[in-house]
Parts: sequence; structure tokens; C-alpha cells
Amino acid sequence: MNKFFAPLKSADKIILLLVGMLGIISILMLESTVYDDGIVLARPVIVQAVSYVLGFVLLIVIQRIDYRFFMGLERYLYIAAMFLLLLVYVPGLGHEMYGSRAWIDLKITTLQPSEFVKILFVLIMAGYLSERREELTKLAGVIKALFVAAPIILVVLKEDLGSALVYIVMWIFMVFFAGIDYKLFIKSALISLAAIPVVYKFLDDYQKERIEAFLHPDNLSLSGNYQVWQSKVAIGSGGFFGKGLFNGTQKSLDFIPVQQSDFIFSVVVEELGFIGGAVVIIIYGLMMTRFTSIIREASDLYGALIVVGFTAMFLFQAFENIAMTMGMMPVTGITLPFLSGGGTSVIASMISVGVIINVGINSKIIKF
Repeated sequence: MNKFFAPLKSADKIILLLVGMLGIISILMLESTVYDDGIVLARPVIVQAVSYVLGFVLLIVIQRIDYRFFMGLERYLYIAAMFLLLLVYVPGLGHEMYGSRAWIDLKITTLQPSEFVKILFVLIMAGYLSERREELTKLAGVIKALFVAAPIILVVLKEDLGSALVYIVMWIFMVFFAGIDYKLFIKSALISLAAIPVVYKFLDDYQKERIEAFLHPDNLSLSGNYQVWQSKVAIGSGGFFGKGLFNGTQKSLDFIPVQQSDFIFSVVVEELGFIGGAVVIIIYGLMMTRFTSIIREASDLYGALIVVGFTAMFLFQAFENIAMTMGMMPVTGITLPFLSGGGTSVIASMISVGVIINVGINSKIIKF
């Protein structure tokens, strides 16, 4: 048993501590959503706990594989990514929820492949960009990098606008870090903005309605606006210290929508107040700081790009989800990393942290 845990001796203990803190908060908040005058071991709580255990085991296993092992495997990773994403269209296997067919039905549970494809996407782009860094000084090189990412992003966009935004942000951060000329970056951004009306036409009706709802927040008839309004009521009613763990009224009356996943931050603030919400945000901030340290100390560009990709993923997801609960960003269904209920999200996040820690371990200078 000691041999199994041996890889953790060199791991970043602060990152593990921060992830553990979020895990405890997550399970407490999920328990709060099912609390009924006593502790209830409901399925969401059990799934979350099991997912954390499984994710932790996978995190340890990943430490035994040097991240450089994946260099040169981009073609195979790409095939695997597309295969996973297209599985949702297999009859009897693909499962539709919240208006999108983005899940795989495993009978005992559901799996969202795009969560795991994020990991493959980061590895693919890190390998591609580290080998072609010099090409990013030319527009043709930037376009090539976009074409590499475009098929994956477009497949995800078809069913899940929120996840597609995460992929786009990861691509931007990684290309920028790899050394794109800032003038080309501005030109690319302007071209992307000009393409928005074209992309908008290809969005599904429910995706368009989410965007319309954000642009017209006072129209409660639009999908998402009523939910956001209830979320803001819950957050505001929490005050400075909150109503107390398990004592949230908006939560217990089911006024907070999708409170076990998308709007779990609203539950946190209603019950733990501004203090509780601030603690969660501080934990994310400290985590990003540790990730940044690993980026600076990475022994090669490939490793640094991997950590940049995952940092962008966690940063944007945390920002978008929290801002969404307060009506500052559109409702996209992006989960709050490590906190929202959902086995796929937790396991994928744990694997991502495992890769980040792996880069940190294998970048340390060995002293004799």
C-alpha cells in the first residue's frame, strides 16, 4: 500500500489540500440539497464521494507515467477524442438531457465524453504547438493551429455551447502562451468576432434562447432568466454569514434551479453567506497560483503548455459558473470544478490535476 502512494511524496501537497477542501465542501453542499431533518445518503452524495475516491486513485496512477510519454501521440489522441465525441450519436447509447445529446447512457449512470476529451484536447494542442511554435509568427501558422482544434470544437458546439466555450478559451490561452504574435492575435480575434453571426445561425434554438436571455435579463419568459433571478435571490438572502448549513430556504423549497450542479454556488452562498462564497473563490485563486508556479518551473514548453491548458480550463469554468449564478454571464451549463455534483466532471478534473502535478514532479531539479 505504501508503494502505491509513493508517487505522492513528490506531489504538490498544497494543490492536493485545496482539491480536498473543495471535495469536502462539495459533499456537504450536496448533502444539504437532499437533507431532510437528518443526514440522507442519497445517490448524488454517494456518486460524488465515489467519484472523488476513483479520481484520487487515477490521480496517483497518472503520477507513474511521465507526461512526456504522450509527446508524438497527437494523431492517436485525436482519433480517440473524435471517437468519444461521436459515441453520443450511436442509437441506444447516446442520451439527451437539458436539450442536448451530449451524454452516453451506461444504464447504471451517464457519462459526458466532452469532459474527458478536454484532457485529450490539451495534450493534442500542447504537442502540436510545442513542435510548431515558430509558425505562430505567421497568420498561416495560426490558421493551421485553429484547423487542428476546429473539428473537436465544432462537434462539441453542436450539442454543448458551454463546453465549446471552454475549448475555445483553452485554445486561446495555449496559442497565446506558445508565442503568437500579438498583432496576429488581434487580427484573429477580429476575424472570430466577425464570424459570430455565421456561427449563431448554426446554433440550436435552445442555445440561441440562452443568449437572448442573457441580453434581455428582465424578460423572465426567456429560458434561464427565471432561474438566474431565483439564484440571485438566494445569494442575496445569504447575507454576510449565511443562513447556516442545511438551513437554506430557497434551496429547500427548490427555488434554486439545478442546485446540485450548475447552481451549487448559490447554495453555498445562501447557507454559508458572503464568507463561504469568498472562501470558495480564494481556494480557486490559490489553486491557480500553484498552477502558475508549475508553469514557470516547467522543464519544457510541452509541459508548460499542458498546465496552461488545464489552468485556462479551470479558471474559465470557475469564473463562468460563479458569474452565471449572479446573472453576469449567460447560463451555459458549465459546472463549477470539484464542487458541482457529477461523477464525470469530478473524475475528469482529478485526472487533469494529476497531469498538472505530474508536470510539476518531472520538472523538479534532482539534487545529489
